[in-house]
Amino acid sequence: MELKLFSFAASSELGGAIASELGLPLSALEERDFEDGEHKARPLEAVRGADVYVVQGLYGSPEGSPNDKLCRLLFFIGALRTNGAARVTAVIPYLAYARKDRQTKPRDPLNARYVAQLIEAVGTDCVVTTEVHNIAAFQNAFRCETLALDNRGVLIDRAVELAGDGPVCVASPDPGGVKRAQLFREALEERLGRAVGFSLMEKRRSAGVVSGSLIAGDVKGARVLVIDDLIASGGTMVRAAQALSGEGARDIWAMAAHGLFTGGAQEALADSTVAGWIVTDTVPLFRLSDRQARCVERISSAPLFARAIRRLHEHRDVTDLPAAGS
Repeated sequence: MELKLFSFAASSELGGAIASELGLPLSALEERDFEDGEHKARPLEAVRGADVYVVQGLYGSPEGSPNDKLCRLLFFIGALRTNGAARVTAVIPYLAYARKDRQTKPRDPLNARYVAQLIEAVGTDCVVTTEVHNIAAFQNAFRCETLALDNRGVLIDRAVELAGDGPVCVASPDPGGVKRAQLFREALEERLGRAVGFSLMEKRRSAGVVSGSLIAGDVKGARVLVIDDLIASGGTMVRAAQALSGEGARDIWAMAAHGLFTGGAQEALADSTVAGWIVTDTVPLFRLSDRQARCVERISSAPLFARAIRRLHEHRDVTDLPAAGS
């Protein structure tokens, strides 16, 4: 089967980078908006019998809300099926509604499951994303094939640089991220060939109010890398940094896959307790001014997505994709 890669305009930066890594041109598509708010998207080349991959991040932006982008993706996948694509994979660098995967209040919706049902309903064969909020909930929500990439292979080189020869510790900013941080610590230990500390911060959220500042683990004198799936307002990272600093950490670096930088992020970026902010390029930094964006280091996730696409297309194993250079 011929491999074809499409990318919506809103994800063109990352889509183009993935195409470059694959050594392929992006396949052409038309996106058209109508005066009444409706829209359509169609492939501008034949897809019959092809193995098709569609890149569309579902973050809210000036180009459209998460709902708008989801709807465009669904319609386009439907069009690919209508026009004979043999296999369709949705490549969703940032998956909207993944955080609403369980009922925390009476009669809460399960939005992550509903999004999965919509994506499956139009004939999607596989969904590829990265650093979902809860891997178990993500896998259980879908019935089609899924591939949830993690960013150890993307961020680990920078972590090795930051570790240097001094004491280093990996921290989770909340109990829910412990497994993610532990896996990152193990990967860093393997690369460094020496012990890496681990720390965990208490966090409680009720009615939108976050509390808790207890720290488990010895961070005194260490450079601490706080690992999370995403940075929204940045408040969680600042809280963690302040608590870690109070326990004697040398300095604190915030590292995450997705940098949303929503309301309040400007204040977080100005807080000197966090020595540096490091994210991947799954979400553009459109909410930040040029000056604020210079405070954020971005690392490309395109090589990771390209390796995943290549392996899926060639029916090869994908279980070791977190390793750099796979």
